[in-house]
This record gives sequence, structure tokens and C-alpha cells, in this order.
Amino acid sequence: MGLIATALAVAPLRFDREKVLRVIPQDEKQANVIKDLAQTNQLDFWYPDAPHHITANMTVDFRVSEKGFQSIQSALDQSNMHYEILIRDVQEEIDKQFDVKEDMAGRHSYAKYNNWDKIVAWTEKMVGKRPDMVSRIKIGSTVEDNPLYVLKIGKENERRRAIFMDCGIHAREWVSPAFCQWFVYQATKSYGKNKIMTKLLDRMNFYVLPVFNVDGYIWSWTQNRMWRKNRSKHPNSTCIGTDLNRNFNASWSSSPSTNHPCMDTYRGPAPESEKETKAVADFIQSHLTSIKAYITFHSYSQMLLFPYAYTSKLPPNYKDLVKVAKIGTEALSTQYETRYIYGPIASTIYPTSGSSLDWAYNLGIKHTFAFELRDQGRFGFLLPESHIKPTCKETMLAVKFIAKYILKHMT
Repeated sequence: MGLIATALAVAPLRFDREKVLRVIPQDEKQANVIKDLAQTNQLDFWYPDAPHHITANMTVDFRVSEKGFQSIQSALDQSNMHYEILIRDVQEEIDKQFDVKEDMAGRHSYAKYNNWDKIVAWTEKMVGKRPDMVSRIKIGSTVEDNPLYVLKIGKENERRRAIFMDCGIHAREWVSPAFCQWFVYQATKSYGKNKIMTKLLDRMNFYVLPVFNVDGYIWSWTQNRMWRKNRSKHPNSTCIGTDLNRNFNASWSSSPSTNHPCMDTYRGPAPESEKETKAVADFIQSHLTSIKAYITFHSYSQMLLFPYAYTSKLPPNYKDLVKVAKIGTEALSTQYETRYIYGPIASTIYPTSGSSLDWAYNLGIKHTFAFELRDQGRFGFLLPESHIKPTCKETMLAVKFIAKYILKHMT
């Protein structure tokens, strides 16, 4: 019996015949219908990330259980709301993600999604390969005591200007850590061969955090592919996890809809209450004199975003940020003609509080950007591995151009 119980406890959650729907409410009345459905049904919002953001004419993507689909369907029909089924069987798409064959079983690959153990081994390998250029810094540990590793790329000088980049703040956005790994690999490999990369690394450092939310990432591999938050426990609640991108000290408490521990966007009991957030905040603050830009990578929706997230007020250097975002998205589209839109978070997607982007900007880092990588919803968080390389290649172009601009205009 004990063995059976253990086997049951570790079986990952399945999503057989669950669906992802896309709805565009035509007016506030229809927007309210979806908000009401969220009250009575367990809906997993993919875009926007919580129902309170929903307004008229907004694209809304959400996952619905096999059981709940019929009642949702009839409620939408009753309200004359057109809907599209983006994913007919979520489990099928989860299984189909791994569509790139392995060169060698169990080996790290840039064309595949790598689990945490492979990523840790890869960080060691990168240092071993290029000790002159790559060093690994443990900036802290997670709730479950996993290490938080930053890879520093560039020559040894601490005082050189730097860009801080992080990936995987939300566990289920797997293409994000894939990009951070790709970036480290390409930067070190093309040094001395590619003109722009050589110039960048000769004159600045990159701090790269390949997986911000390590515990959540592990959980998304082993237990629940759709997990978003970290894995911290909360007193007086059986619900687990805090949304690390609502936990930064930037207008932290301004959104009342993030204050319930069972929500996917739960902000935590206090700003920087989470070990992961605190470790990143401390590291950036201790390197503030050198860090000139902050870039964070998410998925999905193909956007390049900048502050503010918590207010529709425009940042003082708005024109400059627009210019850089335009350069970045234009560079990105040259490879495969992938179209990105750009703008401040609050007006381009929806207002959010406690984000790492606003926090870094308010700290004095005047070039802060968030990429929402591929795609636009066909696969959403379940982007197949065959899309990793193209996503990384085009994003690399954008990052290089942004870095080049920063290098040129750095004070």
C-alpha cells in the first residue's frame, strides 16, 4: 500500500482533453461574462494572466478542463461570443513539445528543453570551456534550497559596464531559459569571430541568470507542466507559491487582485518576501554602479516591453526606450520576419504591480526591457522544441542591437 501511495503522489498531473480557448469580448458586458465564468470555474488564464485585466476587445486565452468545457461553451454561446479553440488537447501538445531528436540520450542540447539537472551541469561545463570568459556566481538559494546561479560573461574587470539578464521567472515559460542558455553559448562561441559580439564583450560584461524560478521550473518538469509560481508555503493557506514577478518592491500592494495565495499572480506576504526575489534584488543592488541595463525574458505574445507596468504615466526617458525597442524589434524581424510589438507594459498589455522591470527602472537602471518571446498563442507556453532555435536566433539579434545601443550611449 505504501508503494502504491508513493507512486500516486509522484505521478505528474495530466491534462487529457483539456482545451485552450481564445475569446475576444466585444464590449464590457461580454468581458464581464468571462470574469463571471472565472468566479465559478477553475480557469487557467494564459493571456492576460488574471481575469481582472480583461477589457473589451482584448484577446483572452484560457485553459479549461474537459469537465468544464461544455458549460463554458454554452455560456459563451448564450452571450453570442465567438470563440476559437487554440489547443484541442493540452496533454497531446505537452507530449508533442519534444519534437527534436536527441543527438545523445541525456545530453544537454541547445535545440531541446533541458531540465534543471542538465542546466546545472551545463553551467559547470561553460565555465570549464571558457574560464577566461565565463564564471559562475552563486547569488543565493531557493525556498527548496536549490542554488541560484548567475553566469558572468566577459573579461575579469568588475568595474566594467554590464547588462543583467534573467530567464524563467515564471516556471511554465520554458522557451525563456532556453534562450538564456543559447545566449551564453553564442556569446562565448562567437567572441573573436562576430564583430558586434567581440566589441560588446571587449567592453562590457553580461550577468545571466538562466533560471530565476528554479523550484517552480523543476515542478513544471516533474509534477505540473502548467505551474507558474515558485514553491513557497504560506501560513493559513494550503495553496503553494508566490508569483516572483509580483514580489518586487515596485508599487507592490497597488493591485488588490494579487493578494490571495491561491491565485497564480499572488504577490506574496511582503515585497521581497521570497528568497529568489531577495537574492536577485541584492545582487543587482550590489552591482548597481556597473549594471546599465536589465532585460528579462518571458513568453508568450511576441512583444518587447518597457516601464511602467504599475502606472500609465510614461517614464522620463520614454522616447529613448521607444527608440531602443524599435531598433530591437526591427533587428529581430530581419531573420524570419517575426513581428513584435513594443511599448510600455501598462498600455501595451495591462497594468501590473511588483514587477522586476519597474523595480530595476526605479533603482536607476534606465534601460529595462521585458521580452515576451514566441508565439502568439497557437502553442502558447507549449512551444515545440523545433521552434527553440529560430526563437533564439532572432532574439539574439535584438539583444545584440540593444546592447550595442547601450554601449554607445552609456554614461
